[in-house]
Amino acid sequence: MPIYQIVVLAIVQGLTEFLPISSTAHLALAPWLFGWRDPGLSFDIALHIGTLAAVLGFFFRDWLQIAAQGFGIRYSPDPDLKEQPRLLWVLAVATLPVAILGSIFHNQAESSWRSPFVMGGMLIGVGVLMALADRKANLSKDIAHVSFLDAMVVGVAQAISIIPGTSRSGITIIGALACNMNRPAAARFSFLLSTPAIAGAAAAALWDLHKAGGVPPDMWVGFVMGIALSAVTGWLVIRFLLEYLRRNTLTFFVWYRLLFGIIVIALAFLRV
Repeated sequence: MPIYQIVVLAIVQGLTEFLPISSTAHLALAPWLFGWRDPGLSFDIALHIGTLAAVLGFFFRDWLQIAAQGFGIRYSPDPDLKEQPRLLWVLAVATLPVAILGSIFHNQAESSWRSPFVMGGMLIGVGVLMALADRKANLSKDIAHVSFLDAMVVGVAQAISIIPGTSRSGITIIGALACNMNRPAAARFSFLLSTPAIAGAAAAALWDLHKAGGVPPDMWVGFVMGIALSAVTGWLVIRFLLEYLRRNTLTFFVWYRLLFGIIVIALAFLRV
């Protein structure tokens, strides 16, 4: 696999995993558009590990507090999280919908649903939902006041992200806005909720790689580069998006999704 493809795909993963524009669509469509070969299982796993490292690294203190409070340990440097001592278990339960549906529809999500028509349609459809949620949101609730029902709504929304083109961060931010969270809180809760799902996907993929014989000797450089580049890019994107949403709406991402979705569908028709 050429170095330039490794660099491009790792940066694309880091950018699009946490921006609400669908990493799956971009990673699936990039080789399709440029005529590149499938990078293979080991590189896909490297990208999953990289983005997991990014979200765990960025929210390490949050997770330390969430875990401590979940087991009754007094550790509460963040006042908002202090108001949610059971957040660990709330997040665990809210992760169940994506775990269940992901196991049921895994084969479809990895095959027939990766059609450019499906991905283009989801880019557009979720973009429209994002515009509506962003416009109608009450924006009165911070993470300290997230209820169990709010978490379940966002958790069910996350389950839809198994359809390529949806965007895990996009659909969960939409769900959070529908529960009247403000934009920074919606993004923060989205990232916290995504962590177990990304970890589960990475663990399952590592097991598949183990059964397939491990990382091929000629892929170790790409494997390490994929982890490092996607991790660094992902960390920077998380920081950027949290700051961006303190002062801005989701309008840019709405228009990006709509235009990208139209381009994907148009190219798919031309290819056909």
